[in-house]
Order: sequence, then C-alpha cells, then structure tokens
Amino acid sequence: MSLRLAAAVVLRLAQVFMSEPATPEAQPTPDHRDAVVELLRQVSGIVSTSAKGRWGEVQLRVELAPAAPSWPSAGTFWLRAGEEGTTGMVLEFGLSAALVAELRAEKAEAAQAEAGKAEAAQAGLGSSASVAAGDSEPGTGTLDLLLDVQLAVTMRFGARKLLLREVLDLSPGAVVELDRRVQEPVDLLLDGKLVARGEVVVIDGNYGLRITDVSLLGPG
Repeated sequence: MSLRLAAAVVLRLAQVFMSEPATPEAQPTPDHRDAVVELLRQVSGIVSTSAKGRWGEVQLRVELAPAAPSWPSAGTFWLRAGEEGTTGMVLEFGLSAALVAELRAEKAEAAQAEAGKAEAAQAGLGSSASVAAGDSEPGTGTLDLLLDVQLAVTMRFGARKLLLREVLDLSPGAVVELDRRVQEPVDLLLDGKLVARGEVVVIDGNYGLRITDVSLLGPG
C-alpha cells in the first residue's frame, strides 16, 4: 500500500513524535521527514506483532518513494485525524489491486468455510432434536446441545485513551491510570459486550467477580 502525506502533515506528525511545540507556520526539514519514517516503522512493527496470531510472521517494510507507485491501484481512501484546521491531519492511502484481490479471496474462503460449518451444525442439531423429541419437551433437545458450549468472558476494570507517542513510551514499571475509581463496579464482557457488573473478590489466590447487576443483559 502507499501513504501520501502533505508537507503540513509531515511537520505535525514529526512535531508530535519528537515532542516539539506545534508551529504550523514552519517548513518540514529532512529531520522531520526522517522522524515520520521512523514513526511509521515503529507502527509497522506493532502491526506485525498484532497480526502474528492470525497470519504468522508478517514482514512490513517502510521506504520513501520519490514518485507514485508503479503497481496498479484498486482505490484510494483518506483518514482524518484531529480537528479541522491547523491541528487536523489527512492521510491518503492507496491499496494495490493485488493486495485487494488477496484480501477478497481470503474473505470469500472464510465465508465459505463458515457457511459449511453452519450447515453441518444445523444438520447435527436437526438430527439430535429429532432423537430427543420422543422423551423431552419440544425445543429442549436443541437447547441442551448449546448449554455445554464454552464462552470466553472478560473482566474490565476501566479504560484509557492514549496518544501514539504515549504508547511508544510505555516501559516496565510505567503506570497507566484508568477512568474508573477503585470502589466502582467492574464490567463483565461477553465477546466484547457488557453483560453484567460486580465487585472484585479473591478466591484461592485468583480474581473473581461477585455479580451485582445483570440487568444490562437485554433481550437477544
């Protein structure tokens, strides 16, 4: 993919990354350009680490291009950061046709695999429900099959938004303050959705949650 930045955006990104005061009237220097390249390289390292769990080792290389890319583009989109005006930044991205084709092919394969799993599960549920229908109430056979499905739940003590430079400055021993006080209840998340709140307890040396409110779990 390609990334094109206006001179003002290069200057602003470099000033943020280098902890310089914002001076919109200044002109970007070679040092500012090099700082933005280093910033993008650090971001690519974070992306590679995040993508490793799904795609394995992913190598991302950031390099300056003196001209437009030679590969055919499948489309261009823009990302706006900050407010409009002197503090706002607009980044232009271009995606190669080959990359888009690969992503679409992967998405199609994943959708086909999910459809096959759904058909197999539906067939299995139908046959199991038919067997159980003779000695149980209607519908309970299918429900029993789902009761043993394992679900991952997460406790959330709070949240905090960080600037990119603050994330890059994190190191062992750093303290990140969250948006919730100690006496406030913590959230119980199911697949990223809030389903209950409660109090933190300790059981045999492990954290636990005493549920105090499940009214957050709406219908469906």
